[in-house]
Amino acid sequence: MLSIYIDADACPVKKEVYRVARRYRLDVTLVANSWMRTPDEPWITLEVVAHGFDAADDWIVEHVQPLDIVITADVPLASRCIKAGARVVGPTGKPFTEDNIGRALATRNLLEELRGAGEITGGPPPLKKRDRSRFLQKLDEVIQSILREVSTNSSEEKGGLP
Repeated sequence: MLSIYIDADACPVKKEVYRVARRYRLDVTLVANSWMRTPDEPWITLEVVAHGFDAADDWIVEHVQPLDIVITADVPLASRCIKAGARVVGPTGKPFTEDNIGRALATRNLLEELRGAGEITGGPPPLKKRDRSRFLQKLDEVIQSILREVSTNSSEEKGGLP
């Protein structure tokens, strides 16, 4: 079954994910380094992992299945999830794909070097209403794409019969 995994510690679009997941009846797993309040729904799970470096990332990569969806702004995690066959969407609605992940990793590494040299300070700008809207649209598109792919594959397995 299609599931959504959220790299939850700093994710600003959890409520949006809940809304879309409820509509499609999808399970959501939030993965975090500490406890956080989540809606009391049977399809929402909070997985609290150890505080080690990349512990949440490692947990997600170990559990994600092909065609699952991962919500993260973490580019190295996105790369690992794509390699596992998952679809990845950033909180601003930017999809990470095989076609753009190499560029995203290179940009991330360059920005990390510039921050280390003191050339850049601060983090990303706060999410705007437009970003949340774009995220909702992209998440819906990704789910629809997966559902079409699954439907096509199961139809082909049955010899093309409906």
